Amino acid sequence: MSVKTLTKADIVEALYVKTGKKRNECQKLVESLLRLSKQAIRKDHSLIISVLGKFETYDKKARKGRNPATDTQMILPPRKVVVFRLSRKFRAELNDE
Repeated sequence: MSVKTLTKADIVEALYVKTGKKRNECQKLVESLLRLSKQAIRKDHSLIISVLGKFETYDKKARKGRNPATDTQMILPPRKVVVFRLSRKFRAELNDE
């Protein structure tokens, strides 16, 4: 099975074809949408797109780890992680197809 990744350039091209606007206008729109999304995740720790799902951040605590190359023990620092959860409606759509 071949997997095709949807890139930002693909989204810009689809907007260009669908709307007839200039490519640079479409690129600015996509970049604005992504910038707003990132700001919302940073500020509110979540972003909900009702027809798609929810992006959430949570804090991972520091934990023990090991370097597999040298087998030395280390403490991995705390960090933020972003997870994505599909909306129920979209999940149902995916499973019906």
